[in-house]
Amino acid sequence: MHKEIHQITLEQAQGEYAVCRLAPNAAIPTWADGPGFVTISRSAHELSIVCLAERVPDETQREDGWRCLRFVGPFAFGATGIVLSVVRPLSEGGLGVFVVSTFDGDHLLIKSNDMPAATTLLAHAGHLLTVTD
Repeated sequence: MHKEIHQITLEQAQGEYAVCRLAPNAAIPTWADGPGFVTISRSAHELSIVCLAERVPDETQREDGWRCLRFVGPFAFGATGIVLSVVRPLSEGGLGVFVVSTFDGDHLLIKSNDMPAATTLLAHAGHLLTVTD
């Protein structure tokens, strides 16, 4: 079995992100949308919002301190191992991640205080990290 090695460019978005939890029947709040990466997911158990932390009201249940990295593609829908090639070295290095997939690609959130270690682990795995303006 041939194991394909992926070398991925990851683009770090500016700003710090928050992962928020609202009640499953809550309306999508107006503060959720705006500049930067935004994702909104609803299940029977919660309404989950990821956006720039500066927009989130203080009373919101949230986990702050995330940095957002975008997988620079394009990647075919059927491509395998793309996310794994990035998550594996981070996981093996003891770092937790939060992954969000969209139609056009994947986004990886890493705790801000883990970024120095993540940068080293990603470089050793052959990936490139760039920063957007």
